[in-house]
Amino acid sequence: MFLLPCSALALLLLTCLALEPAPHRPPPSNPAFRGFQRRFLLGYLPALAADWLQGPLLFQLLHSRGFLRSQIAALYSCGFASNVAFGLVSGLFVDRLGRKKSCVLSSGLCSVSCLLQLSHDFLALAAARVLAGLGTSLLFSAFECWYLHEHLERHDFPAEWIPDTFSRVALWNSGLAVAAGLLAWLLAEVLPLGPAAPFLAALPFLALSGIFAGKNWDENYGKSRPCGKACGEGLRGLVSEPRALLLGLVQALVESILLIFAFLWTPVLEAHGIPLGIAFSAFTAASAAGSALFRRGATGRLRLQPLRLLPGSVLLLALALVLLALPLDAPGDFLAVLLLQLSCGIYFPAMAFLRRRLERGGDAAGGARWLRLPLGLAVALALPALPGDPAGTRAVLGAAALAALVALGAAGGVLGTSRGDEGLRVGDEGLLEGDTGE
Repeated sequence: MFLLPCSALALLLLTCLALEPAPHRPPPSNPAFRGFQRRFLLGYLPALAADWLQGPLLFQLLHSRGFLRSQIAALYSCGFASNVAFGLVSGLFVDRLGRKKSCVLSSGLCSVSCLLQLSHDFLALAAARVLAGLGTSLLFSAFECWYLHEHLERHDFPAEWIPDTFSRVALWNSGLAVAAGLLAWLLAEVLPLGPAAPFLAALPFLALSGIFAGKNWDENYGKSRPCGKACGEGLRGLVSEPRALLLGLVQALVESILLIFAFLWTPVLEAHGIPLGIAFSAFTAASAAGSALFRRGATGRLRLQPLRLLPGSVLLLALALVLLALPLDAPGDFLAVLLLQLSCGIYFPAMAFLRRRLERGGDAAGGARWLRLPLGLAVALALPALPGDPAGTRAVLGAAALAALVALGAAGGVLGTSRGDEGLRVGDEGLLEGDTGE
């Protein structure tokens, strides 16, 4: 079953190259900026590589330890719950502790998590998942916050140069994701450690990231705000702006669905004998193709607006889940997973664009976190109770498809109530800095 994922991977990589739009403006040539950008990438990219290495074979590793599927689900739940719960206050934590210290802490937490994966003890593995959830939450908040402060406040570089850095991050991140899947598969096949090998391979990348950032980055801090005040601002934003409430509902539902998928994709594909590392590379390439499609559609001649691309991506997600709920053969299941990942590649930049534009002047993610918290925790608590047989798995995916249809209705509500709002459209200037950042 090598031919199917390998062929899909090659085709998707060619699609990414064909779809990627030309740069909107020439890259900055300022030597000081280039040096600063290089320091950021040398600290950030190894952390991203380590994160991707831990993804492809986690389920397989826990299964090889002899745990039942319900026990594996409980371990996944530990990671999901810690990530979702800490995400509510991660921005405040990073601002107070310091962005550089938070980046180093992220590398340290993920390193300890990787080492604990060598254990056969359930409690040690549960601690590993909790630490991984905390470290990942810091990874996707601290690094970019550090960069934006340094770029704008310390170095006073033009804001128009920010997209150059994050477009490079996006390009490298896609390449690292594809390479990580292939490397994880190769290491598991060649080394006697089996599926634990990618976790040990992540350690040098985490060490490089933490040490480089600790020695070469300056510290910066955010505004000190009381936790109650910051959380209250997010809630008031939801209550005062119906579109923010609808958008937050879309985000909470879709991301809860993706938590379920993160647990179920391995059992679905492993039953067909599809190599998990290669499959992981293929569907990260599908996600990259979706992101390239978003950029091509939003900035090209068609000028497809994120307001329309968001419900389109959720519709594709629902369709993929419906296909996964059906008793298909190996090619059918694999193509459904690729379609789901393609939809995610369109969804995430469209959601980020609308969230930033709609919630200007406040905490762009604060309100959505309040909706994401109960749904994410509910998924984490329910995961161990999910049926473990193939028919039960298909039923769960069917229920997820129904949730996606609810999200589609909410996305349609955002579209219907935002007609004529020029602030939610991509103008002639294209995508601006921060428009599609997480």
